Amino acid sequence: MTDLDSHLRKFQKELSTGTVSLALLAVLGAADEPMYGYQIAKRLEREGEGVLSGKQSALYPVLRNLGATGLLDSHVEPSVTGPPRRYYRITDSGRAVLREWAQAWRATRNSVDSVLQGLDP
Repeated sequence: MTDLDSHLRKFQKELSTGTVSLALLAVLGAADEPMYGYQIAKRLEREGEGVLSGKQSALYPVLRNLGATGLLDSHVEPSVTGPPRRYYRITDSGRAVLREWAQAWRATRNSVDSVLQGLDP
């Protein structure tokens, strides 16, 4: 692995820390009903263009953290096809935080994009 590769990996890890939480809240904010982890991961895979970078296991600690801070509620339901599933839904507090985070994300993205403007891709 080259230095460039390790710098890129470190940068991507730092970026993903907050963006995964934002993406999870957004998926659950748009959902009509509670979702379990695999459903959320598949939705992110389909619509998130790599926000999880193929690391579905990274999803569960973030879901637990968002639940511990009151942004998500969860409950466990038995499954006829396997182990019980934990379903998550966004709380009212989570919706308020999602709006704030989305606004902060857009402002940050616009600011960084304006600084990067003119660089070769």
